[in-house]
Amino acid sequence: MLKIFVCIKQVPATSRVDVDPETGVLKRSGVESKMNPYDLYALETALRLKETAGATVTVGTMGPPQAQAIIREAYMMGADEGFVFSDRRLGGADVLATSYTLSQAIRSAGDFDLILCGRQTTDGDTAQVGPAIAEHMGIPHAAWVSSLSLKENGVDCEQQLQDEVVTVHMPFPCLVTVEKDIAMPRLPSLLRERETRDRPVQILSLDAFPDRDPDHYGLSGSATAVERIFPPSHHVEHQRLEGRNAARDLMDILTKWKFVERG
Repeated sequence: MLKIFVCIKQVPATSRVDVDPETGVLKRSGVESKMNPYDLYALETALRLKETAGATVTVGTMGPPQAQAIIREAYMMGADEGFVFSDRRLGGADVLATSYTLSQAIRSAGDFDLILCGRQTTDGDTAQVGPAIAEHMGIPHAAWVSSLSLKENGVDCEQQLQDEVVTVHMPFPCLVTVEKDIAMPRLPSLLRERETRDRPVQILSLDAFPDRDPDHYGLSGSATAVERIFPPSHHVEHQRLEGRNAARDLMDILTKWKFVERG
């Protein structure tokens, strides 16, 4: 039976978050969170493969224990098993350390034929973690995938590149990062919530990984450091136009900002 692992992440549900000035890490405590929107498309892709090919779907996330909430949400959508990879020694990781952590975490969770990731996360926007996981694991990967179909011992993928669409075939095991137009994510089911209420969420620490050297994870294992980071400023200007020349003044402003061109 095809075994699928889907990488998901809990991200802030708002753009108004604080940043630790010393580490450059987002302060997530007390901030409302949700499943990363791009990961919903990866999860939906896995669930459709489960329905058509009889696959099993495992989800996993790196984060604090409260990240169990998105595992529960994935259960409500149809996932079979879920892991939270949680350890203070994993905190503060850059892309390199995060992808290495996930490669080790996935190995600790089992052997999988297909690993699916969303294109990127809304709190990082690097779009690099998925391919980097594959590099750490030494398996083939394809990014920007808008269509995926199962073939004997592998998958065919359509990659949406800038000026063309490329079709590639990859043998199992492999990793794919999907675009948001690959499928419309389903809504969580109230019936599945009742059915999976007592289903366990497994919490794994660094001690469960094949590589247990703490220097390879978190801030210690990161090749880059944040020099400066700050929340975006929210500055809005208002201008009131009055009088018989208001229309002409508005046209001048729109032309200045190149929203319109004069005929």
